[in-house]
Amino acid sequence: MRKIPVYSHPAAGWPALISSTRKLMDYQTFLRGSVSVLKSNQPKGGFDCPGCAWPDHKSHKAIDVCENGIKVIASETMTKKADAQFFARHSVTELQGWSGYELEHSGRLSEPVYYDAAQDRYLPISWEAAYTCIAEQLGQLDSPNEALFYTSGRVTNEPAFMYQLFVRCFGTNNLPDCSNMCHEPTSVMLGRQLGIGKATVKLEDFEQAKLILMFGQNPATNHPRMLEMLAHAHEQGCRILSINPMREQGLRKFRNPQKPTHMAAGQSDEMVDEVIQIQIGGDAALLTGIAKWLTKNNKIDQSFIDEHTSGYEALDAWLRQQSWPDVERGSGISKEEIINIAKLVAASPATICTWGMGITQHVQGDDNVAMITNLLLLMGMIGIDGAGASPVRGHSNVQGDRTMGIHERPAQKLLDSLERVFERPMPQENGFDVVSGAKALIAGKLKVFMSMGGNYAVAAPDTSAIQHALTTTQLNIFVGTKLNETMLYPGANNLILPCLGRTERIITAKGEQFATTEDSMCQIVPTRGNLKPVSDTLKSEAQIVADIATHVLGADSSIPWQAMSEDFDIVRDYIAQAIDGFEDFNQRIRETERGFHLYHSARHRVWNTDSGKAQFEVPQYPITYVAAQMAETSLAFHHDKKPNDNTNNAPNNEQKIWQLTSVRSHDQFNTMIFGFEDRYRQTNRRDVLFMHPDEITRLGWQAGDRVMVSRHASSNDSNNTDGTVQPRTLGPLVLTEMDIAANAVATYYPECNDLFDLDTHAPDSHIPAYKSTTVVLQRVEANAVTTDHA
Repeated sequence: MRKIPVYSHPAAGWPALISSTRKLMDYQTFLRGSVSVLKSNQPKGGFDCPGCAWPDHKSHKAIDVCENGIKVIASETMTKKADAQFFARHSVTELQGWSGYELEHSGRLSEPVYYDAAQDRYLPISWEAAYTCIAEQLGQLDSPNEALFYTSGRVTNEPAFMYQLFVRCFGTNNLPDCSNMCHEPTSVMLGRQLGIGKATVKLEDFEQAKLILMFGQNPATNHPRMLEMLAHAHEQGCRILSINPMREQGLRKFRNPQKPTHMAAGQSDEMVDEVIQIQIGGDAALLTGIAKWLTKNNKIDQSFIDEHTSGYEALDAWLRQQSWPDVERGSGISKEEIINIAKLVAASPATICTWGMGITQHVQGDDNVAMITNLLLLMGMIGIDGAGASPVRGHSNVQGDRTMGIHERPAQKLLDSLERVFERPMPQENGFDVVSGAKALIAGKLKVFMSMGGNYAVAAPDTSAIQHALTTTQLNIFVGTKLNETMLYPGANNLILPCLGRTERIITAKGEQFATTEDSMCQIVPTRGNLKPVSDTLKSEAQIVADIATHVLGADSSIPWQAMSEDFDIVRDYIAQAIDGFEDFNQRIRETERGFHLYHSARHRVWNTDSGKAQFEVPQYPITYVAAQMAETSLAFHHDKKPNDNTNNAPNNEQKIWQLTSVRSHDQFNTMIFGFEDRYRQTNRRDVLFMHPDEITRLGWQAGDRVMVSRHASSNDSNNTDGTVQPRTLGPLVLTEMDIAANAVATYYPECNDLFDLDTHAPDSHIPAYKSTTVVLQRVEANAVTTDHA
């Protein structure tokens, strides 16, 4: 199909600066926010920007923040408050009708509140009364496993360590984390294949790479600081390929705001040499074709394979069984194109594979990561400069939280270490992750839900079902900085506990404290807020955890909870004793301005796997899985269709099945909606369905038509009275042009989450399939575009 340049300008540049300034004004925090912008990612007394987990460059910059980071900072530094007066004006029922954008702009949470059902409002409550309520409700549980303790990746290392310790002292491993919904296949498969579930590269490796393969990423929107490194790598002679069903316009060129001469002269840097536009879910098939050609033509690093790996024979046999027609059918591109990529891989002495959630959020997400790792192992690209695995995570400390022990399936080594340091038994049974936890919540098996940041119900599939389930609990606890949709579905007892943000100072009886985070490349960095808190009532996350632990665990005072909350050095001393790689934590975090890099065993070709070697993995799903899924769904829809039901308005009553993926706009961060501008896709509304214009023409439709999107529901969903399955439906959505692969459509997350169910996930990591589901479309109104935001 045609290439359509929706956005013809470079990424970043003046539009980014203008948009950032406008966002600071929008949040009415220009002066306060600007002060924080200047301190973002600064080595001396600065804070780690919560906008993404991309590492800081070793060279110091006076301003080291991107457009996305400024929006997150603006959101956090606003002085408008969602306080008692706000809740007095708005009932919870009213707030349930607000959009994510309206809730985001309602103000900072500034005092603890509880839900009063008689008034349908949140009312003020003292911290002491809130803690007493929590202790009473947790004390009434028949088992600690009746409580679920969720964590967002914005929680820093010190409170995260305290939180997991409290939960385990309480008696459960029910510690789901937002990693369950983003990079869990990365953690699971890299852990299985390399012995450690983290990136094997450092930022400096991008300066030495000769080939970068980018899978399922849109850095211009989700982690813009990566653009500078891509442009620099390209300038150094590195070839960069973007492998993505969508031709993201923000990857064409980059106008760096750090280069005044470029800004003034209108110059820009090239980034991506070529876009490989595979079909949705076609990554494993593409990688299979590349690996098949490399092995057949003996273009692999046999000495590395012999010395450092296990399982090659099984993978080689599997590759020989895969036919080229199936590879083409599974990937959506030709054998010739795949061989051209394979030749680039064979010729490269230093290759980095980097990926985002376009790789992980599939039923076959585990296979996708496995095949990327297989490719790197075939070429010996682990443990050399300029090469390796580079998963790019979103939340600034989602990786750090996992390192600190926030994990529903903890390693035995971690539990043994905690028992040794704190001299008490730790629960041994695996806990609930996001998917199993949501199912347990819906089934009525959970009586208490606690969220340490995040927007659990809206981030997870089956949003409506989870929101309803929250109203049946005995207690919900939300620790956060902003009001969100999950907080608006109260159980018998419902508490919102406001905490300090990353940009605000933490002052305790022991003085000013700093915390730490871990970026996507295993660098531990200090973070210190610089602003006066927006309210005197706010507490740090560490203080809230300490207070809850003190009230809930009662007489068990051998762990100095309050001392830890007042002096983060004490927390770090415990971390140093309990977590591998953090020896002399307090000393090392102060030795250099940029912190320190955690030891990465695979980077040194030490393989902490079951075999003692790096492990090749054979995929679990057929490489034609997506095509077969579309055929099966087509049969299911045909079975449910009534006579003369022409769902697609297509001739001959033929019903076409589409593959739908979810995307984020340029004006959001995860579930936080900052505004309505998606600059690179040239739309200013959220109720859209993206489709290639050639496909629109083939259907006889037009951009601007309104379309309903329906997915054949899973067998666990409710049925119609005649026994047929009730489809999940979203819309009407406005049909909008985008350069996306054939047979594919896209719409915005999280609005589309009810199209996804909790049963459709990867087998080992359990990640929901946000990036790939089959749907049918029905045009309900022709060319009915309005300019209203939606």
